[in-house]
Amino acid sequence: MTPPFPVAAVYPPLLEKERALSALQQEVITLKKQHDAIILAHNYQCEDIQGIADYVGDSLGLAYQAAQAKASTIVFCGVHFMAETAKIVNPTRKVLLPDLEAGCSLADSCSAEKLAAIKAAHPELYVVAYINCSAAVKALSDVICTSGNASKIVQKVPADRPILFVPDQNLGNWVSRKTGRAMQLWPGNCYAHVQFTPNALLRTKAAHPDAPIVAHPECTEAVREMADMVCSTELMVGWCRQQKASKIIVTTEAGMIHRLQREVPEKTFVAAPTDRCACNECRFMKMNTLEKVRQCLIRQSPEITLPETVRRAAEIPLQRMLEWSK
Repeated sequence: MTPPFPVAAVYPPLLEKERALSALQQEVITLKKQHDAIILAHNYQCEDIQGIADYVGDSLGLAYQAAQAKASTIVFCGVHFMAETAKIVNPTRKVLLPDLEAGCSLADSCSAEKLAAIKAAHPELYVVAYINCSAAVKALSDVICTSGNASKIVQKVPADRPILFVPDQNLGNWVSRKTGRAMQLWPGNCYAHVQFTPNALLRTKAAHPDAPIVAHPECTEAVREMADMVCSTELMVGWCRQQKASKIIVTTEAGMIHRLQREVPEKTFVAAPTDRCACNECRFMKMNTLEKVRQCLIRQSPEITLPETVRRAAEIPLQRMLEWSK
């Protein structure tokens, strides 16, 4: 017998009493103050980490926060390339990643060696790199972008330069359609976002017919076409707040629901399922835990380090993105 498809997880409005901090969260806050640390957390982190972070946001927001950080230590609760980004713009500060193995399938899809070979063969290419890539890939790029500013960045690229967009082909396809700018797309994707399917969304919409769908641009084109809105996680917050509907289907990593519950507490959110699970979680993002945050503060490790030549080269396109995004 074929097993039934999973039912989408539904998150009702958050009650105020559910926001009380645990003893472990209180301890982490104390340790953070003792070590002059700031905690930055991506929207996909688990709820207890988001609850004690100094800033929770998407890649663009986190890049700005990392660049503006004043604390001597940055604890980056995200994945490896994000912590590298913080180190790129903070060479004199200590950057800690709670779990050094928290990688990214998308970043892994684009190696610096392969990109260097393509650039050598085609020096005319202007490389626009999605921030979800390694420091070594950033160092080979002309400008960085995030899902929130990708269209704006691409529109600023000189018209006479052919663009190579790395490493997310789904985001690149979406940006190309939005801007009308033809681009060569690197064949990479986020393993979590490509698990969303039209069939899973159709079943979810049937169960929640009045709920609009918001989707991340890393989803496949077929899924994006079903959405009422396609945008970065940061823009999802404002869009959800503006909707008249009391219930919204969120098609991105399920950790985003925690932030939405805090900032749009009056609404019910439905985590878009896949054909195999009730909600979609990134196994790399969830490698960070609150206990690991505690331990990294106590031990002051694992620490992110970069060769200075790579860091300097990667800083140029990253700072170009920050300037172009203003």
